[in-house]
Amino acid sequence: MPSNSSNRKFPRVIIIGAGFGGIEVAKKLKNKEVEVLLLDRNNFHTFQPLMYQVATGTLSADSISFPVRKMFKGQDNFHFRLADVKSVDNVAKIVRTDVGDFDYDYLIVATGATTNFFGNQQITKYALPMKNIQEALNIRSYVLQNLEEAVRIENPADRKANLNFVIVGGGPTGVELSGAIAEIKNNVLEKDYPELKKSEMSVYLVEGLPKVLANLSEKSSKDSERYLKDLGVEVLLNVQVTGYDGNSITFADGRSIETKTVIWGAGVAGQYPDGFKKEIIQRGNRIQTDDQCRVIDMPGVYAIGDVSAFITDDLPRGLPGVAPVAQQQGAYVAKHILQTISNQPTEKFNYFDKGSMATIGRNKAVVDMGKIHFNGFFGWMTWMFVHLMSIYGFRNKLITFVNWSIKFFTKNSGVRLIFHKYDEPVPEKNQAETVQ
Repeated sequence: MPSNSSNRKFPRVIIIGAGFGGIEVAKKLKNKEVEVLLLDRNNFHTFQPLMYQVATGTLSADSISFPVRKMFKGQDNFHFRLADVKSVDNVAKIVRTDVGDFDYDYLIVATGATTNFFGNQQITKYALPMKNIQEALNIRSYVLQNLEEAVRIENPADRKANLNFVIVGGGPTGVELSGAIAEIKNNVLEKDYPELKKSEMSVYLVEGLPKVLANLSEKSSKDSERYLKDLGVEVLLNVQVTGYDGNSITFADGRSIETKTVIWGAGVAGQYPDGFKKEIIQRGNRIQTDDQCRVIDMPGVYAIGDVSAFITDDLPRGLPGVAPVAQQQGAYVAKHILQTISNQPTEKFNYFDKGSMATIGRNKAVVDMGKIHFNGFFGWMTWMFVHLMSIYGFRNKLITFVNWSIKFFTKNSGVRLIFHKYDEPVPEKNQAETVQ
């Protein structure tokens, strides 16, 4: 049991969030003279880079999830509580949750990010986000539900909206999702749904910038766009979304696409509990920190990963929202806390960029490592190896490898099951008809 402040032998470090950053902090504090308490609303860690494969049926949800308690089995100074954190009181040094209050000596906020719809309430209501397992399963169910509904519609013109799939956002999430859905069109559609033709299904990737994967090299960006087009994805660049009513997505240039499925991957926003001053909240709803990951004007509190705005003179826009940033910050903060406790000098955090990569489909991936860029089959094998080795748990690695192997040879494997039907919001036009 986590002890209270009156009988604690060592300082308590509370970590909010079992993502990449939070897990790394807890691991690095193993066998140290601190008491570690991890709080999360889920009892598992999710390997988010492969969530799109859950959304498109390549992997099951438990293949990319790992129990937190099992992860830290044998770490005597570690405790976990399944809790929804409500607020932080840094004066009293208390974290308030739905299962009670916990006092702390040091606090790490590693709560990650949620989908950013940029204030568009219509898109918020009708578009499908993908920031957690449940949202990924919603996408999988809804894609399959639309294919099932399309089969029942005899007139091809009337089922067009069911077979148009629009992904908004040309970052890694959007590129990987659109490539995976295009592979369903090319390799699965006519086998599972013989009543439908490949020519009837369309996959669109919409990006407001002039290129996809803008954070990668120019070569990787161009290669990715070429791979997407080879798969049959219609890439719409320099296109701004203005609205989506559940039936049709509209763009700033006046164009529109009739569709029942819009997947939103165009932006993220930090999520955190109450208790942080508005003055330190930066663009993207992120908590501003100094160059040692400490929250401004909140002694003993750190913010890492997607929720952190690590803004310095050298990094005016902060660090990218990728797993290596959170992991490196997590390891750094654990060391920083131990140095602080022992009154040792500390240094600023420096992020080491090991490179970036994205996969577009079978035998198609791009990899940037410094000035080295490679793609195609070798890039795809590199992407698979890195991600496979990064998944927690031998069982998950094995299941993922087996699924990938079967899919490579058959082009037709996957978990195309609708366990829980996704009940989409009633489109606005239909709502009006219902009222009448």
